[in-house]
Amino acid sequence: MRAILVILMLTTLLPAQGELPPVAKLLVDLIRINTSNPPGNEDQIGQFLAPIFKEAGFEVDIIPTPQKGKSHFIARLRGNGKKKPILLAGHADVVGVEREKWSVDPFAGVVRDGYIVGRGAIDVKGGLAVFAQAVLEIARSKVELDRDIILLSEADEEGGPYNTGWLAERHWDKIDCEFSLNEGGWIVKDEKTNQVKYVSISTADKAAINILIRAKGTSTHSSMPLADNAIFRLSRAMAKLSTYDTKPKLNDSTRKFFLTLGEVSEEPLKTHFKNLVTSADPETVKAADKAISENTLLHAIMRNTIAPVFLNAGFRGNVIPGSADATINFRVIPGTTAGELIDELQTLINDPMVEVMEAPMRLSNAPLTAEQEKAMAAAAERRTKPIPESPLTTELYEALAKHAKLTYPEALVTPYLFQAGTDAYAWRSRGVPVYGIYPYPITAEDLTRMHGNDERVPVESLVSGLRMIKNLLLDVAAKK
Repeated sequence: MRAILVILMLTTLLPAQGELPPVAKLLVDLIRINTSNPPGNEDQIGQFLAPIFKEAGFEVDIIPTPQKGKSHFIARLRGNGKKKPILLAGHADVVGVEREKWSVDPFAGVVRDGYIVGRGAIDVKGGLAVFAQAVLEIARSKVELDRDIILLSEADEEGGPYNTGWLAERHWDKIDCEFSLNEGGWIVKDEKTNQVKYVSISTADKAAINILIRAKGTSTHSSMPLADNAIFRLSRAMAKLSTYDTKPKLNDSTRKFFLTLGEVSEEPLKTHFKNLVTSADPETVKAADKAISENTLLHAIMRNTIAPVFLNAGFRGNVIPGSADATINFRVIPGTTAGELIDELQTLINDPMVEVMEAPMRLSNAPLTAEQEKAMAAAAERRTKPIPESPLTTELYEALAKHAKLTYPEALVTPYLFQAGTDAYAWRSRGVPVYGIYPYPITAEDLTRMHGNDERVPVESLVSGLRMIKNLLLDVAAKK
Protein backbone atom coordinates (compact mmCIF):
# COMPACT_ATOMS: atom_id res chain seq x y z
CA MET A 1 0.00 0.00 0.00
CA ARG A 2 2.82 2.39 0.89
CA ALA A 3 4.48 1.79 -2.48
CA ILE A 4 1.24 2.62 -4.27
CA LEU A 5 0.95 5.91 -2.33
CA VAL A 6 4.53 6.83 -3.22
CA ILE A 7 3.85 6.14 -6.91
CA LEU A 8 0.69 8.28 -6.82
CA MET A 9 2.53 11.12 -5.10
CA LEU A 10 5.33 11.07 -7.65
CA THR A 11 2.82 11.06 -10.47
CA THR A 12 1.34 14.34 -9.24
CA LEU A 13 4.76 15.99 -9.04
CA LEU A 14 6.43 14.88 -12.24
CA PRO A 15 6.12 17.07 -15.35
CA ALA A 16 3.16 15.93 -17.46
CA GLN A 17 4.10 17.67 -20.70
CA GLY A 18 1.90 15.54 -22.91
CA GLU A 19 -1.20 17.07 -21.30
CA LEU A 20 -0.04 20.70 -21.49
CA PRO A 21 -0.94 23.38 -24.06
CA PRO A 22 2.03 24.55 -26.19
CA VAL A 23 2.64 27.75 -24.20
CA ALA A 24 2.90 25.75 -20.97
CA LYS A 25 5.19 23.17 -22.59
CA LEU A 26 7.44 26.01 -23.71
CA LEU A 27 7.58 27.39 -20.18
CA VAL A 28 8.52 23.97 -18.80
CA ASP A 29 11.38 23.79 -21.32
CA LEU A 30 12.60 27.27 -20.39
CA ILE A 31 12.52 26.54 -16.64
CA ARG A 32 14.58 23.39 -17.20
CA ILE A 33 17.40 25.55 -18.55
CA ASN A 34 19.05 26.83 -15.38
CA THR A 35 19.90 30.49 -16.00
CA SER A 36 20.42 31.58 -12.39
CA ASN A 37 22.34 34.85 -12.40
CA PRO A 38 25.17 34.90 -11.57
CA PRO A 39 26.48 33.55 -13.87
CA GLY A 40 23.33 33.49 -16.05
CA ASN A 41 24.36 31.32 -19.00
CA GLU A 42 21.52 32.94 -20.96
CA ASP A 43 23.09 31.80 -24.22
CA GLN A 44 21.51 28.39 -23.56
CA ILE A 45 18.07 29.98 -23.96
CA GLY A 46 19.12 31.57 -27.25
CA GLN A 47 20.49 28.29 -28.57
CA PHE A 48 17.26 26.54 -27.59
CA LEU A 49 15.00 29.15 -29.23
CA ALA A 50 17.04 29.78 -32.39
CA PRO A 51 16.01 26.69 -34.44
CA ILE A 52 12.37 27.08 -33.40
CA PHE A 53 12.22 30.66 -34.62
CA LYS A 54 14.27 30.08 -37.77
CA GLU A 55 11.89 27.32 -38.80
CA ALA A 56 8.96 29.71 -38.29
CA GLY A 57 10.51 32.27 -40.64
CA PHE A 58 12.16 34.70 -38.24
CA GLU A 59 15.51 36.39 -38.75
CA VAL A 60 17.58 35.37 -35.71
CA ASP A 61 20.53 37.11 -34.07
CA ILE A 62 22.41 35.94 -31.01
CA ILE A 63 24.48 38.82 -29.61
CA PRO A 64 27.35 37.65 -27.37
CA THR A 65 28.56 39.78 -24.48
CA PRO A 66 32.12 39.92 -23.10
CA GLN A 67 31.13 37.29 -20.52
CA LYS A 68 31.30 33.76 -21.85
CA GLY A 69 27.93 32.02 -22.00
CA LYS A 70 25.98 35.27 -21.74
CA SER A 71 24.14 36.56 -24.81
CA HIS A 72 20.99 38.30 -26.03
CA PHE A 73 18.59 36.49 -28.39
CA ILE A 74 16.74 38.56 -31.02
CA ALA A 75 14.14 37.19 -33.46
CA ARG A 76 12.50 39.45 -36.07
CA LEU A 77 9.38 38.63 -38.06
CA ARG A 78 9.36 40.92 -41.07
CA GLY A 79 6.36 43.00 -42.06
CA ASN A 80 5.96 45.32 -45.03
CA GLY A 81 7.63 48.22 -43.21
CA LYS A 82 4.62 50.54 -43.35
CA LYS A 83 4.98 51.11 -39.59
CA LYS A 84 7.90 50.93 -37.16
CA PRO A 85 8.39 47.60 -35.31
CA ILE A 86 6.84 46.49 -32.06
CA LEU A 87 9.21 44.75 -29.64
CA LEU A 88 8.41 42.19 -26.94
CA ALA A 89 11.11 41.74 -24.31
CA GLY A 90 11.56 39.20 -21.52
CA HIS A 91 14.71 38.34 -19.62
CA ALA A 92 16.23 34.88 -19.78
CA ASP A 93 18.08 35.08 -16.46
CA VAL A 94 16.52 34.29 -13.09
CA VAL A 95 17.55 34.83 -9.49
CA GLY A 96 19.10 31.98 -7.55
CA VAL A 97 17.28 29.61 -5.20
CA GLU A 98 17.50 28.20 -1.70
CA ARG A 99 17.03 24.63 -2.89
CA GLU A 100 16.41 23.15 0.55
CA LYS A 101 13.37 25.40 0.97
CA TRP A 102 11.64 24.28 -2.22
CA SER A 103 9.20 21.38 -2.16
CA VAL A 104 10.23 20.40 -5.73
CA ASP A 105 13.30 20.71 -7.92
CA PRO A 106 13.20 24.40 -8.93
CA PHE A 107 14.64 23.62 -12.36
CA ALA A 108 12.50 20.61 -13.28
CA GLY A 109 9.43 22.42 -14.60
CA VAL A 110 7.10 20.49 -12.31
CA VAL A 111 3.35 20.52 -13.01
CA ARG A 112 1.29 20.36 -9.83
CA ASP A 113 -2.35 21.16 -9.05
CA GLY A 114 -2.84 23.16 -12.25
CA TYR A 115 0.37 25.17 -11.75
CA ILE A 116 3.80 25.09 -13.32
CA VAL A 117 6.26 25.34 -10.44
CA GLY A 118 9.84 26.45 -10.99
CA ARG A 119 12.27 29.32 -10.78
CA GLY A 120 11.22 32.00 -13.24
CA ALA A 121 7.63 30.81 -13.63
CA ILE A 122 6.43 34.34 -12.81
CA ASP A 123 9.63 36.36 -13.23
CA VAL A 124 9.77 36.18 -16.12
CA LYS A 125 10.12 32.96 -18.08
CA GLY A 126 6.33 32.71 -17.96
CA GLY A 127 6.12 36.06 -19.73
CA LEU A 128 8.86 35.07 -22.18
CA ALA A 129 6.95 31.87 -22.99
CA VAL A 130 3.69 33.79 -23.61
CA PHE A 131 5.40 36.41 -25.79
CA ALA A 132 7.34 33.76 -27.73
CA GLN A 133 4.32 31.52 -28.30
CA ALA A 134 2.21 34.49 -29.44
CA VAL A 135 4.67 35.64 -32.08
CA LEU A 136 5.32 32.06 -33.23
CA GLU A 137 1.60 31.46 -33.76
CA ILE A 138 1.30 34.72 -35.71
CA ALA A 139 4.25 33.71 -37.89
CA ARG A 140 2.80 30.26 -38.58
CA SER A 141 -0.57 31.78 -39.51
CA LYS A 142 1.15 33.68 -42.38
CA VAL A 143 -0.85 36.83 -41.61
CA GLU A 144 0.47 39.92 -43.42
CA LEU A 145 2.02 42.54 -41.17
CA ASP A 146 2.34 46.32 -41.46
CA ARG A 147 5.23 46.30 -39.01
CA ASP A 148 8.02 43.96 -37.92
CA ILE A 149 7.51 42.04 -34.68
CA ILE A 150 10.71 41.63 -32.65
CA LEU A 151 11.17 39.21 -29.75
CA LEU A 152 14.08 39.85 -27.39
CA SER A 153 15.27 37.36 -24.79
CA GLU A 154 17.49 39.50 -22.57
CA ALA A 155 20.62 38.76 -20.59
CA ASP A 156 21.62 40.22 -17.22
CA GLU A 157 18.30 41.84 -16.27
CA GLU A 158 18.64 40.61 -12.69
CA GLY A 159 21.34 43.14 -11.87
CA GLY A 160 24.24 42.33 -14.22
CA PRO A 161 26.29 44.76 -16.34
CA TYR A 162 25.52 43.33 -19.81
CA ASN A 163 21.80 44.06 -19.85
CA THR A 164 19.70 45.93 -22.40
CA GLY A 165 21.56 49.17 -21.67
CA TRP A 166 24.74 47.48 -22.90
CA LEU A 167 22.85 45.98 -25.85
CA ALA A 168 21.21 49.27 -26.86
CA GLU A 169 24.53 51.13 -26.92
CA ARG A 170 26.00 48.60 -29.36
CA HIS A 171 23.09 47.20 -31.38
CA TRP A 172 20.30 49.76 -31.21
CA ASP A 173 19.34 49.12 -34.85
CA LYS A 174 18.31 45.58 -33.94
CA ILE A 175 15.94 46.62 -31.13
CA ASP A 176 14.73 50.04 -32.29
CA CYS A 177 10.93 50.14 -32.33
CA GLU A 178 7.86 52.35 -32.07
CA PHE A 179 6.89 50.86 -28.71
CA SER A 180 7.53 47.79 -26.60
CA LEU A 181 5.97 45.27 -24.23
CA ASN A 182 7.97 44.17 -21.20
CA GLU A 183 7.38 42.75 -17.74
CA GLY A 184 5.70 44.98 -15.18
CA GLY A 185 2.00 45.28 -14.46
CA TRP A 186 -0.12 42.59 -12.82
CA ILE A 187 -3.32 40.77 -13.67
CA VAL A 188 -4.66 40.11 -10.18
CA LYS A 189 -7.25 37.44 -9.35
CA ASP A 190 -9.47 37.33 -6.30
CA GLU A 191 -8.47 34.26 -4.30
CA LYS A 192 -12.07 33.50 -3.32
CA THR A 193 -13.92 34.03 -6.62
CA ASN A 194 -11.00 33.29 -8.98
CA GLN A 195 -12.15 36.27 -11.06
CA VAL A 196 -9.73 38.93 -12.29
CA LYS A 197 -10.15 42.10 -10.22
CA TYR A 198 -7.88 44.41 -12.16
CA VAL A 199 -5.26 44.58 -14.90
CA SER A 200 -2.45 47.04 -14.20
CA ILE A 201 -0.24 48.20 -17.07
CA SER A 202 3.06 49.66 -15.89
CA THR A 203 4.14 52.89 -17.54
CA ALA A 204 7.15 53.56 -15.29
CA ASP A 205 9.45 51.61 -12.95
CA LYS A 206 10.78 52.33 -9.51
CA ALA A 207 14.54 52.79 -9.50
CA ALA A 208 17.05 51.00 -7.27
CA ILE A 209 19.55 52.91 -5.11
CA ASN A 210 21.95 51.23 -2.68
CA ILE A 211 22.91 53.10 0.48
CA LEU A 212 25.79 52.01 2.73
CA ILE A 213 25.53 52.49 6.52
CA ARG A 214 28.99 52.32 8.12
CA ALA A 215 29.39 52.29 11.90
CA LYS A 216 32.82 53.09 13.28
CA GLY A 217 34.52 52.05 16.51
CA THR A 218 37.88 51.10 17.96
CA SER A 219 39.63 48.05 16.56
CA THR A 220 41.14 46.00 19.38
CA HIS A 221 41.67 42.52 20.81
CA SER A 222 38.41 40.62 21.41
CA SER A 223 39.49 39.88 25.00
CA MET A 224 39.29 43.58 25.86
CA PRO A 225 36.00 44.90 24.40
CA LEU A 226 35.37 48.64 24.51
CA ALA A 227 32.10 50.55 24.68
CA ASP A 228 32.39 51.89 21.12
CA ASN A 229 32.02 48.48 19.43
CA ALA A 230 31.29 49.08 15.73
CA ILE A 231 29.06 46.00 15.38
CA PHE A 232 26.90 47.02 18.36
CA ARG A 233 26.72 50.55 16.97
CA LEU A 234 25.58 49.24 13.61
CA SER A 235 23.04 47.02 15.38
CA ARG A 236 21.53 50.04 17.13
CA ALA A 237 21.30 51.90 13.83
CA MET A 238 19.66 48.91 12.16
CA ALA A 239 17.20 48.58 15.05
CA LYS A 240 16.03 52.12 14.37
CA LEU A 241 15.73 51.33 10.68
CA SER A 242 13.75 48.14 11.38
CA THR A 243 10.88 50.08 12.96
CA TYR A 244 10.93 52.95 10.45
CA ASP A 245 8.85 53.35 7.32
CA THR A 246 8.96 56.06 4.69
CA LYS A 247 5.88 58.17 4.03
CA PRO A 248 3.58 57.61 1.02
CA LYS A 249 4.76 59.35 -2.14
CA LEU A 250 2.28 59.11 -5.02
CA ASN A 251 2.68 60.04 -8.67
CA ASP A 252 0.02 60.30 -11.39
CA SER A 253 0.06 56.55 -12.18
CA THR A 254 -0.23 55.45 -8.57
CA ARG A 255 -3.04 57.92 -7.92
CA LYS A 256 -5.03 56.45 -10.82
CA PHE A 257 -4.11 52.94 -9.69
CA PHE A 258 -5.35 53.38 -6.12
CA LEU A 259 -8.54 55.09 -7.25
CA THR A 260 -9.17 52.10 -9.54
CA LEU A 261 -8.62 49.72 -6.64
CA GLY A 262 -11.19 51.67 -4.70
CA GLU A 263 -13.74 50.86 -7.40
CA VAL A 264 -13.18 47.11 -7.09
CA SER A 265 -12.84 46.95 -3.30
CA GLU A 266 -15.29 46.62 -0.45
CA GLU A 267 -15.39 48.80 2.64
CA PRO A 268 -13.38 49.82 4.55
CA LEU A 269 -10.62 49.51 1.90
CA LYS A 270 -12.78 51.35 -0.62
CA THR A 271 -12.68 54.48 1.54
CA HIS A 272 -9.02 53.99 2.49
CA PHE A 273 -7.96 53.98 -1.18
CA LYS A 274 -9.88 57.19 -1.79
CA ASN A 275 -8.46 58.82 1.34
CA LEU A 276 -4.90 57.89 0.44
CA VAL A 277 -5.19 59.77 -2.84
CA THR A 278 -7.47 62.69 -1.99
CA SER A 279 -7.25 63.49 1.72
CA ALA A 280 -5.24 66.46 3.00
CA ASP A 281 -5.49 65.32 6.62
CA PRO A 282 -2.25 63.62 7.77
CA GLU A 283 -4.03 61.37 10.28
CA THR A 284 -6.55 60.20 7.68
CA VAL A 285 -3.74 59.42 5.24
CA LYS A 286 -1.83 57.62 8.01
CA ALA A 287 -4.84 55.40 8.77
CA ALA A 288 -5.32 54.65 5.07
CA ASP A 289 -1.62 53.84 4.70
CA LYS A 290 -1.73 51.44 7.65
CA ALA A 291 -4.74 49.54 6.31
CA ILE A 292 -3.55 49.37 2.69
CA SER A 293 0.01 48.41 3.69
CA GLU A 294 -1.17 45.06 5.01
CA ASN A 295 -0.78 44.09 1.35
CA THR A 296 2.98 44.04 0.75
CA LEU A 297 2.66 44.85 -2.96
CA LEU A 298 0.50 47.91 -2.30
CA HIS A 299 2.81 48.98 0.51
CA ALA A 300 5.71 48.93 -1.95
CA ILE A 301 3.97 50.84 -4.72
CA MET A 302 3.18 53.92 -2.65
CA ARG A 303 6.60 54.71 -1.15
CA ASN A 304 10.36 54.34 -1.21
CA THR A 305 10.98 50.90 0.30
CA ILE A 306 13.87 49.87 2.55
CA ALA A 307 15.53 46.44 2.40
CA PRO A 308 18.85 45.44 4.03
CA VAL A 309 20.68 43.14 1.61
CA PHE A 310 24.31 42.83 2.78
CA LEU A 311 26.11 42.87 6.14
CA ASN A 312 29.87 43.01 6.43
CA ALA A 313 31.95 43.18 9.61
CA GLY A 314 35.05 41.55 11.01
CA PHE A 315 37.94 39.57 9.54
CA ARG A 316 39.28 37.47 12.47
CA GLY A 317 37.75 35.65 15.41
CA ASN A 318 39.95 37.41 17.97
CA VAL A 319 39.72 40.98 16.65
CA ILE A 320 36.93 43.50 17.23
CA PRO A 321 36.66 45.31 13.89
CA GLY A 322 36.96 49.06 13.55
CA SER A 323 33.95 49.31 11.26
CA ALA A 324 30.77 47.43 10.37
CA ASP A 325 28.73 47.91 7.20
CA ALA A 326 25.14 47.33 6.12
CA THR A 327 23.99 47.82 2.53
CA ILE A 328 20.40 48.99 2.15
CA ASN A 329 18.59 48.51 -1.13
CA PHE A 330 16.01 51.25 -1.68
CA ARG A 331 13.38 50.92 -4.41
CA VAL A 332 12.38 54.51 -5.04
CA ILE A 333 9.63 56.52 -6.65
CA PRO A 334 10.95 58.14 -9.88
CA GLY A 335 12.64 61.45 -9.13
CA THR A 336 14.03 60.40 -5.74
CA THR A 337 17.78 61.03 -5.33
CA ALA A 338 20.43 59.26 -3.29
CA GLY A 339 21.05 62.53 -1.45
CA GLU A 340 17.45 62.60 -0.19
CA LEU A 341 17.78 59.06 1.15
CA ILE A 342 21.12 59.81 2.82
CA ASP A 343 19.66 62.86 4.57
CA GLU A 344 16.62 60.83 5.70
CA LEU A 345 18.77 58.03 7.18
CA GLN A 346 21.24 60.38 8.85
CA THR A 347 18.35 62.15 10.58
CA LEU A 348 16.86 58.83 11.68
CA ILE A 349 20.09 57.24 12.97
CA ASN A 350 21.42 60.47 14.54
CA ASP A 351 24.86 59.13 15.44
CA PRO A 352 28.07 61.00 14.47
CA MET A 353 29.97 57.70 14.46
CA VAL A 354 27.73 56.30 11.70
CA GLU A 355 28.37 57.34 8.11
CA VAL A 356 25.71 57.09 5.39
CA MET A 357 26.74 57.09 1.75
CA GLU A 358 25.70 55.84 -1.67
CA ALA A 359 26.93 52.34 -2.55
CA PRO A 360 27.38 50.57 -5.90
CA MET A 361 24.73 48.17 -7.19
CA ARG A 362 25.88 44.55 -6.90
CA LEU A 363 24.42 41.08 -7.19
CA SER A 364 26.74 39.71 -4.53
CA ASN A 365 29.82 40.52 -2.49
CA ALA A 366 31.96 38.47 -4.86
CA PRO A 367 34.73 40.51 -6.53
CA LEU A 368 34.13 41.74 -10.08
CA THR A 369 36.57 41.81 -12.97
CA ALA A 370 37.79 45.20 -14.20
CA GLU A 371 35.52 44.85 -17.25
CA GLN A 372 32.50 44.05 -15.06
CA GLU A 373 33.27 46.98 -12.72
CA LYS A 374 33.37 49.30 -15.74
CA ALA A 375 30.12 47.92 -17.15
CA MET A 376 28.37 48.14 -13.75
CA ALA A 377 29.48 51.76 -13.37
CA ALA A 378 28.15 52.57 -16.84
CA ALA A 379 24.84 50.86 -16.04
CA ALA A 380 24.55 52.82 -12.79
CA GLU A 381 25.23 56.07 -14.63
CA ARG A 382 22.51 55.31 -17.18
CA ARG A 383 19.98 54.69 -14.42
CA THR A 384 20.59 58.10 -12.82
CA LYS A 385 19.18 59.95 -15.84
CA PRO A 386 15.53 61.02 -15.71
CA ILE A 387 13.31 58.63 -17.67
CA PRO A 388 9.92 59.76 -18.96
CA GLU A 389 6.80 57.83 -18.09
CA SER A 390 5.22 56.09 -21.07
CA PRO A 391 2.08 57.92 -22.26
CA LEU A 392 -1.43 56.48 -22.23
CA THR A 393 -2.21 57.72 -25.75
CA THR A 394 -0.19 55.32 -27.92
CA GLU A 395 -1.70 52.66 -30.16
CA LEU A 396 -0.05 49.94 -28.07
CA TYR A 397 -1.37 51.14 -24.69
CA GLU A 398 -4.88 51.52 -26.09
CA ALA A 399 -4.73 48.04 -27.68
CA LEU A 400 -3.40 46.45 -24.50
CA ALA A 401 -6.12 48.08 -22.40
CA LYS A 402 -8.76 47.06 -24.96
CA HIS A 403 -7.71 43.40 -25.16
CA ALA A 404 -7.19 43.13 -21.41
CA LYS A 405 -10.82 44.14 -21.02
CA LEU A 406 -11.97 41.76 -23.77
CA THR A 407 -10.05 38.87 -22.22
CA TYR A 408 -11.04 39.65 -18.63
CA PRO A 409 -14.37 41.55 -18.95
CA GLU A 410 -14.98 41.64 -15.19
CA ALA A 411 -11.70 43.51 -14.55
CA LEU A 412 -10.84 47.20 -14.44
CA VAL A 413 -7.76 48.38 -16.32
CA THR A 414 -5.37 50.95 -14.88
CA PRO A 415 -1.88 52.41 -15.42
CA TYR A 416 0.64 51.48 -12.78
CA LEU A 417 4.06 52.26 -11.34
CA PHE A 418 5.99 48.97 -11.22
CA GLN A 419 7.26 48.33 -7.69
CA ALA A 420 10.63 46.99 -8.88
CA GLY A 421 12.92 47.75 -11.82
CA THR A 422 13.12 46.37 -15.34
CA ASP A 423 15.30 46.85 -18.39
CA ALA A 424 12.69 49.15 -19.95
CA TYR A 425 14.96 52.16 -19.35
CA ALA A 426 16.99 51.19 -22.45
CA TRP A 427 13.99 52.24 -24.54
CA ARG A 428 12.25 54.80 -22.32
CA SER A 429 15.48 56.79 -22.01
CA ARG A 430 15.48 57.06 -25.82
CA GLY A 431 11.88 58.22 -25.97
CA VAL A 432 10.39 54.82 -26.87
CA PRO A 433 7.25 54.00 -24.83
CA VAL A 434 7.36 50.71 -22.90
CA TYR A 435 4.37 49.05 -21.24
CA GLY A 436 4.79 46.35 -18.63
CA ILE A 437 2.56 43.35 -18.13
CA TYR A 438 3.01 39.93 -16.59
CA PRO A 439 0.61 38.29 -19.05
CA TYR A 440 -1.13 35.82 -16.74
CA PRO A 441 -3.65 36.24 -13.92
CA ILE A 442 -2.26 35.38 -10.47
CA THR A 443 -3.39 35.75 -6.88
CA ALA A 444 -1.76 37.80 -4.15
CA GLU A 445 -0.47 34.55 -2.66
CA ASP A 446 1.12 33.56 -5.97
CA LEU A 447 2.82 36.94 -6.09
CA THR A 448 4.56 36.38 -2.73
CA ARG A 449 6.46 33.50 -4.35
CA MET A 450 8.16 35.77 -6.91
CA HIS A 451 11.91 35.58 -6.16
CA GLY A 452 10.88 33.23 -3.35
CA ASN A 453 10.27 29.54 -2.87
CA ASP A 454 7.96 27.34 -4.98
CA GLU A 455 7.44 30.11 -7.55
CA ARG A 456 4.50 29.15 -9.74
CA VAL A 457 2.04 30.25 -12.43
CA PRO A 458 -1.36 28.70 -13.32
CA VAL A 459 -1.51 26.84 -16.63
CA GLU A 460 -4.94 28.32 -17.41
CA SER A 461 -3.51 31.80 -16.85
CA LEU A 462 -0.80 31.20 -19.45
CA VAL A 463 -3.49 30.22 -21.94
CA SER A 464 -5.68 33.28 -21.36
CA GLY A 465 -2.64 35.57 -21.33
CA LEU A 466 -1.50 34.13 -24.64
CA ARG A 467 -4.90 34.90 -26.15
CA MET A 468 -4.69 38.50 -24.92
CA ILE A 469 -1.15 39.10 -26.20
CA LYS A 470 -1.74 37.45 -29.57
CA ASN A 471 -4.91 39.46 -30.21
CA LEU A 472 -3.33 42.79 -29.28
CA LEU A 473 -0.33 42.05 -31.53
CA LEU A 474 -2.65 41.36 -34.44
CA ASP A 475 -4.49 44.58 -33.61
CA VAL A 476 -1.37 46.78 -33.80
CA ALA A 477 0.76 44.85 -36.31
CA ALA A 478 -1.47 43.06 -38.83
CA LYS A 479 -2.01 44.66 -42.23
CA LYS A 480 -5.06 46.91 -42.19
